Amino acid sequence: MDFHGSSTVILTAFICILISYVLWKTMYRKRGLPPGPTPLPLIGNLLQVRKGDMAKTLMEFGQEYGPVYTFYFGPNPVVVFWGYDAVKEALVDHGEDFIGRGKQPTVDRVFQGYGLITSEGDRWRQLRRFSLSTLRNFGLGKRSIEERIQEECQFLIEELKTYKEKPFDPAIIISKAVSNVISSVVFGQRFEYDDTRFHRMLDIFYETFELMSSTWGQEKDNPNSEFTWRNLVLSLNNLFFAGGETVATTLKHGFLLLLKYPDIQAKVCKEIDSVIGQNRVPNIEDRNKMPYTEAVIHEIQRFSNVIPMNAPHSATKDTVFRGYTIPKGTDVCALLTSVLGDPTHFATPHKFNPSHFLDKDGCFKRNEAFMPFSIGKRACIGEGLARTELFLFLTNILQNFILTSQTEFTEADIAPRNTGFANVPISYQMSFVSHKL
Repeated sequence: MDFHGSSTVILTAFICILISYVLWKTMYRKRGLPPGPTPLPLIGNLLQVRKGDMAKTLMEFGQEYGPVYTFYFGPNPVVVFWGYDAVKEALVDHGEDFIGRGKQPTVDRVFQGYGLITSEGDRWRQLRRFSLSTLRNFGLGKRSIEERIQEECQFLIEELKTYKEKPFDPAIIISKAVSNVISSVVFGQRFEYDDTRFHRMLDIFYETFELMSSTWGQEKDNPNSEFTWRNLVLSLNNLFFAGGETVATTLKHGFLLLLKYPDIQAKVCKEIDSVIGQNRVPNIEDRNKMPYTEAVIHEIQRFSNVIPMNAPHSATKDTVFRGYTIPKGTDVCALLTSVLGDPTHFATPHKFNPSHFLDKDGCFKRNEAFMPFSIGKRACIGEGLARTELFLFLTNILQNFILTSQTEFTEADIAPRNTGFANVPISYQMSFVSHKL
């Protein structure tokens, strides 16, 4: 190599080192951020992430650095809130300060700040008000939505009977049934399970997420309005995910857990027989008379921990939190898995244990650390719908079937699998065995 070539290599290396140094200094110029693991230039703390399990990595750092710490996703700092006290303080006591929507590069490329879940500011407020109002008008919290769910439960039960107690993977049929509920709200109709349009529509919704009425028409000419066609389409996508796939995933976890613990399944069935019997379909009023079933459903949600890291938030202004300064625009992560697994609120956080929600007399006991839908102003607007769906789908199925499997599942089998944003159960085969004479 000649002198000129050597000089070029040296100069290039010097420039790279200089750029790395500047970036490194930039990372640490905001000295008010909470402490955390030492990041590397450009890649931050990404090399320290457990393979395929970001949530578990953040949990472990919380145990090391405490309830508030900083983790670098590449060059960008994210302040993590860990445990019930810190998460509640951040999302409730400082709710307005952290109401912004944090960055998710893959999702942002698809939604680009549109739609209910990924928007913020006035756009988010308008879409949230409209969505809540529209869902109420369509029956959220009223009897009509309950009737839609009950109707779908009966279609599902008839479909399950066609399998004639043979083992199969229930994942797809459960997703279709739950998605049909939101379809009946949004489109005014349900779809047959073998409808190819329904298949394609669900594929589009799931693929989109994996990468990440007249009221609309009457405001369309308002230059300050956020009621645009793009917001409509992407908000519907959000509703199908939040009101469909998360509930379906929770039910898939629930079936697996009841297969693992047949004694718990038997107790739920006994309570169904006692309160509801076999001569009518379950209704939402039955929930108040069924403390054990309610405890089991809550524990299924807690243990399955479907959205472990929560949706990302960001600081809307410079905020002082527990003595640290979090600059405006900084992403924050309220780690829901650290709340649902908080040992100060759950006696056996890593075990499936319905007693977490029962008092000594067997009555249902609320737990303030139960927040699978998050809390605060950006909590899931579909919580009421999801809770109604979980109760009615589970009780209708267990009223008609005993859940069995040829597989003996282990503790490792029932542990949720992290796929990045969501926790999913393993694939499994099961049978729905009729217990009616």
